[in-house]
Amino acid sequence: LQTVRALLNNNSTATVLRAGLHAIFSEQSLDVTKNLFQDKVRNPKKRQKNTEFKCLKNLISLLTSSTDIRDLLSCFSSDLQTLVIKPSRNKEAFKKQASDFMLKWNLLLSTVGKILTINRTDSFG
Repeated sequence: LQTVRALLNNNSTATVLRAGLHAIFSEQSLDVTKNLFQDKVRNPKKRQKNTEFKCLKNLISLLTSSTDIRDLLSCFSSDLQTLVIKPSRNKEAFKKQASDFMLKWNLLLSTVGKILTINRTDSFG
């Protein structure tokens, strides 16, 4: 957490990170996850409806106005409440939806990290 806070507190590093993250979406570099997300990744309209992509885009969007880790966590918490917890009809549906979200979220973040590492090393300061 301290490393993330230090990274986000440096304006020039945060700007480069934002640019790298925006480039990933504009270059459609995330197509490598198509087996997990199937056609949701290839079709930009469906990708926007995908819960994991929506959460990531919201976090990236918030990085433009705030690099406070508390704001980012609050945004993510709000998205989870709206997109994962509230839509669940019962305990079993919640377990399945939450489990599915966590699996896909972890894969998405791993993919983003790999792309940034390979193609955008400057994004790591």
